[in-house]
Amino acid sequence: MPELPEVAVYIEALERRIVGQELERIRLRSPYLLKTVDPPVSEAEGRCILGLQRIGKRIVWQLDGELFLVIHLMLTGRLRWRDRDEAIPKKAGHAAFDFASGTLLLTEAGTAKRASLHLVRGASALAAFDRGGVDPLDASLEEFQAALRRENRTLKRALTDQRILSGIGNAHSDEILLWARLSPVKRTRQLSDEEVGKLYEAARESLRGWIDRLRSEVGGGFPEKVSALHPAMRAHGRYGEPCPQCGSPIQRIVYAQNETNYCVTCQTGGKLLRDRALSRILREDWPRTLEELEEL
Repeated sequence: MPELPEVAVYIEALERRIVGQELERIRLRSPYLLKTVDPPVSEAEGRCILGLQRIGKRIVWQLDGELFLVIHLMLTGRLRWRDRDEAIPKKAGHAAFDFASGTLLLTEAGTAKRASLHLVRGASALAAFDRGGVDPLDASLEEFQAALRRENRTLKRALTDQRILSGIGNAHSDEILLWARLSPVKRTRQLSDEEVGKLYEAARESLRGWIDRLRSEVGGGFPEKVSALHPAMRAHGRYGEPCPQCGSPIQRIVYAQNETNYCVTCQTGGKLLRDRALSRILREDWPRTLEELEEL
């Protein structure tokens, strides 16, 4: 799923192309995409794009007439900039937004159609999309600490809960926790003030670093290869590969459609965390250290 860094770079690329431009036409191919009916989406046509902003992982277009288009790409939704009046792809295409300078396509891979488009009127309607989490790049250390300790959650859950922190998801939470050398299952209220400070700095440094990296890769173009499995990721999606900090193999916890990647040496003091699927099979034979895992 595109997270804070990817959404930020999408917005920068769109700002260069559509701010100040008239949204001439919206073409919808998928009936699952549009989640609102009032105001009708046709009201957005012919209006000028005044600005763009991010709310969590959502991209917001401000149009004249106090209208806002809110796009959530979810897991596999992507944006593609193409020549004007480009046809919407038959398999993965959801919608097209036509401008004088080109067409923005919204596509989504896979069969689970989760991407969404809302058109709302007024600032109060837009505010309903804000889950309340603080922005890790804008928050002070005190604001970050207060949000983190409001509930006693595991760090992995806390980092990805949009009611606590805004814009971080599964991929970048792994990167941040490795940077901070903190266990994904440590509880927020178990953190010392020093550890909160480390996490705060790690979140800001990691997210800013990824924005700079993606911005550099895009240059003046448009982000075409947005992925949670970027080859420069140090932890996420690197199961079995050496940790760039210590060389130990990256481990994982698999749950539902997600997984947490972490380093036993750097983050958990040598303790192998239980993977739900494997621990059900191995039970009392579940290895507790890397050495026991290697013996298996």
